[in-house]
Amino acid sequence: MTRYFIGIDNGSQSSKVTVFDERGRVVSEGRQALRPYDTPGPGIVEHPDDDLWTSIGAAARRAMAAFPGDLADIAGVGLCTIRFCRAVLKADGSLAQPVMSWMDDRVSRPYEHTVPDARWVTTSSGYLGHRLTGAFRDTAANYAGMWPLDSDTWQWSDDEEPWAKTGMRRDMLFDLVMPGDVLGTVTAAASRHTGIPEGLPVVATANDKAVEALGCGLYDSGTLLVSLGTYVAGMTTGPRNLPDATGFWTNYASVPHSYLYESFGVRRGMWTVSWFRDLLGEEAAAGARAAGLSVEEHLNAKAAEVPPGCDGLLTVLDWLAPTEAPYRKGTVLGFDGRQGRYHMYRSILEGLALTLHGTAGRMAGELDTAWTHILLSGGGSSSDLMMQIFADVFGVPAHRAEVHNAAGLGAAMCAAVGTGAHVTFDDARDAMVRAGTVFTPDPANHALYTRLGEVYRRIQDHTDPIYRETWDITG
Repeated sequence: MTRYFIGIDNGSQSSKVTVFDERGRVVSEGRQALRPYDTPGPGIVEHPDDDLWTSIGAAARRAMAAFPGDLADIAGVGLCTIRFCRAVLKADGSLAQPVMSWMDDRVSRPYEHTVPDARWVTTSSGYLGHRLTGAFRDTAANYAGMWPLDSDTWQWSDDEEPWAKTGMRRDMLFDLVMPGDVLGTVTAAASRHTGIPEGLPVVATANDKAVEALGCGLYDSGTLLVSLGTYVAGMTTGPRNLPDATGFWTNYASVPHSYLYESFGVRRGMWTVSWFRDLLGEEAAAGARAAGLSVEEHLNAKAAEVPPGCDGLLTVLDWLAPTEAPYRKGTVLGFDGRQGRYHMYRSILEGLALTLHGTAGRMAGELDTAWTHILLSGGGSSSDLMMQIFADVFGVPAHRAEVHNAAGLGAAMCAAVGTGAHVTFDDARDAMVRAGTVFTPDPANHALYTRLGEVYRRIQDHTDPIYRETWDITG
């Protein structure tokens, strides 16, 4: 009998629900886009109404309707959600206010009790896990940020200082479990909402980046995983908690008491690619139709004809300024008449790779390692051009994850471990993860990008003073 596992991946732009078999092959899937954020005031970024739960229900119903097998052969559900969100709940677990996005300023500040009937404070995984199971339990591995969690023990802190700093009380917080532990079982109400069979075990995972890393098979300290999503970052794993690192930050991994080291990244990374695609509008769409391609395929094909280095065009991806430098903006420089729209498109891809090469290089130096291989996951990894640019910039082989939805696969792997189908996470990785196409670097292109990278890393030294001045004039 083949066993199946449901991976729920609630991401920043959509919720995806995928059914995998025990070898990690996709059997059926459903997807539902999230609604645009509500921004009712400065620094407030909220998911409207009950959009996270609504979107999971819609995606799950599509996945279950397309499942061709016997529902009795589905063994469990793994739940992966957006990290750094904050959900404030009433006593019954319903929302006391809209879920705060990871971009909301309040998630990085202490909790303030502003809603009279607020009873619980939790993460997106805690809230959605409760909707699925009715239990007030959550994974410890999704509590990076403003939470009173001991990052060595993965338990609520015994010290008074973190509690005072976060403004939270113990009786407001859920009980914690480890990735791979069962949160509870699907309730009748959740089954009606999602189509997922009642009584199935729901297994805890971690934060979305860690679950994505698990689904990509990341386990070697010489391998860098680049996640090409709304937030683009480089990651590797290790056994030590390194909270005082300066060139990266330490997050919780999907394997209990292991850690995910994350380079500093690009906010609105792949968003920028989509933004430029949409900016071209009908012009790009018409060219794609004429070539019999999707718009993305058409843009990638045309950009592949542009020489590496884009004839001197350089793009710095600071469309969403960091809090410590609110004046900072994105920069495109180097126009001289040779460039067109496809130079711009390729320059954005090169900007992502050059930025990650710099930030991941600082992380490698502090970890005393060297990258011998890079993995790429997320929507951008489906582009052969993107894959080749990363291989050429880093100068090492690059391969894409075979499964497009690596976070969904990682969630399913946690479910497989939690239900005993695979004994350990290593067993699950060996059985369920397979590498995709490998791209080898071109030596001449690598040499060019190495020289350009030295220039690229100095651009902000020159643009920051200019943007400080214009910030005072135009904001």
